[in-house]
Amino acid sequence: MACHICPLFNLRLLLLLGAVLGNGGLGRGGGAEASDRADPDPYSILMWHDYSPPSPPLPPPDPPSPTATCEGDLHGKGDFHTRCEVSEEVELDGDVYITGNGSLVLLSGASLTCEKYGCVISANFSGEVRLSRGVRVTAGRVSLVATNITVADTVVVNTTALAGDPPDRTSGVPTGTHGDGGGHGGRGASCFVKEGQTQEDSWGGDAYAWSDLEHPWSYGSKGGSTSVEKDYGGDGGGIVWLFAEDLVMNGTVLANGGDSNEKGGGGSGGSIFIRAASMHGGGKISASGGDGLAGGGGGRVSINVFSRHDDTQIFVHGGRSSGCPDNAGAAGTLYEAVPKSLIVSNNNLSTQTDTLLLEFPNQPLWTNVFVRNRAKVAVPLLWSRVQVEGQLSLLSGAILTFGLTRYPYSEFELMAEELLMSDSTIKVFGALRMSVKMLLMWNSRMEIDGGGDSIVATSLLDASNLIVLKESSVIHSNANLGVRGQGLLNLSGDGDTIEAQHLILSLFYSIQV
Repeated sequence: MACHICPLFNLRLLLLLGAVLGNGGLGRGGGAEASDRADPDPYSILMWHDYSPPSPPLPPPDPPSPTATCEGDLHGKGDFHTRCEVSEEVELDGDVYITGNGSLVLLSGASLTCEKYGCVISANFSGEVRLSRGVRVTAGRVSLVATNITVADTVVVNTTALAGDPPDRTSGVPTGTHGDGGGHGGRGASCFVKEGQTQEDSWGGDAYAWSDLEHPWSYGSKGGSTSVEKDYGGDGGGIVWLFAEDLVMNGTVLANGGDSNEKGGGGSGGSIFIRAASMHGGGKISASGGDGLAGGGGGRVSINVFSRHDDTQIFVHGGRSSGCPDNAGAAGTLYEAVPKSLIVSNNNLSTQTDTLLLEFPNQPLWTNVFVRNRAKVAVPLLWSRVQVEGQLSLLSGAILTFGLTRYPYSEFELMAEELLMSDSTIKVFGALRMSVKMLLMWNSRMEIDGGGDSIVATSLLDASNLIVLKESSVIHSNANLGVRGQGLLNLSGDGDTIEAQHLILSLFYSIQV
């Protein structure tokens, strides 16, 4: 008997099977759509909009290691669960990890020394860590954690020129045989200038670890050498962490880059991180670059202390350059967490080498940024926003550069309550959109190079309350410039100038010239 509905049934079966297979292919990501997903989207937000990856986490905890003993490893008396007293000069062969529920006391004249690159001395106590007068602790990384830490006067905690390896995928160690300085918080200097370039176009090791400046943990980098056969470069600075409830800081804490001679560059400064509820004393903290043919860049220091009653001197300047004395290494960074302030100071050492300012945090905003004492900072990205809640302050020979000298095509935003400039300079290569409440300039210059690009040929300076120029201060643009405000514009004396190819002054309540 012939089946008249079989062809129709077979057709429906084929259609159903095709639909199932088609859906299965889609479910597995196959077919044409899989190919579409594999190709990058030319209009993707990741390609055409700014994307800042999250900051990396703090470094992992120290690997499990046999805990040292008071009498056996430190030649002391007592134990770590009650009280361990050390009175001798102890030479350590390698890393030492100390933990206990008691206290550690290094008596006057005692020392713990491990002069190997990256060697670790780590002490974590529930009670007290006391470093008495004259004590020396020397290693590549020193980490002290306790309820109370006392660093007495004449104590030296020293990681200078004992750095381990800097982080992967960084370029803090200079290449070539020009004896350039190492980089970290600031770029290392270079006294070698290629034909057709200027000193500002040349630097040694590059900066790194910007995203970690609030909790620095990177080693400094080695300086370059002038010889292939022999390494004359200074070594990078190490790491010091001091964590306590109460910190008495009267001694010296060092993570400086190592010095070299006329045949090598200085190493860059390392990292110092201090976190405490309260801090007292008047000691010295330094993560500065080493001296050499070209100076090393400064390191990174972070102070996270809720209640400060100290007069501590803190240095992060670049190292001196014997081959080009007016071009020291660039300054590193000092971050003070409680006021949320970033400070860049080169200790009045002249430099033509930059400290790079990269992405600024959006939430929470930093309160203040201070650039001073001949520090030279640069915002090198194609588009950047420098935004703080309070004051952006440029003092005592500071220079802030937006963009690249040879490519004036960038756009920048500067937002703050106040922009204060004293004996300082702002250079803009491209367009600047500034929004502040007060702009105060004293013997300072703002120079805007709009280039030949019509898109970035107009800059706008908006100061809602007050603009005051004194002591021959100048705002100059070779392109279009709009200056706008709702309060007072005051050009107080001879030489105070606002000039541009096309200049518009608008909305001011009063203009005094």
